[in-house]
Amino acid sequence: MIKVSVFYANEPGKKFDMDYYCNTHMPLVQNRLGTPLKSSAVEAGLGGGEPDAPAPFVAMGHLYFDSVEDFQNSFGPHAEEIMGDIPNYTDIAPTIQVSEVKL
Repeated sequence: MIKVSVFYANEPGKKFDMDYYCNTHMPLVQNRLGTPLKSSAVEAGLGGGEPDAPAPFVAMGHLYFDSVEDFQNSFGPHAEEIMGDIPNYTDIAPTIQVSEVKL
């Protein structure tokens, strides 16, 4: 299983519209990626490792696929549209990581 994670750093003065992300952007992503996308999840940061510390990330989105090729083949044709939607909910530059899920 492959997990594609998109991290949005919790940066002072930056905006992130969680409602838009969950109710508009993620359904767009799910629709465009189709059946190769096995599941998805969104996390909203609540805090850091120390008491009262801010969360390092305001949000994280996760997409699960059987293989890197499934991700690339489903995302590639829609990359421009999906990435073009980012300014509608944030001015944070996302960090993307592709991982192999071991457990």
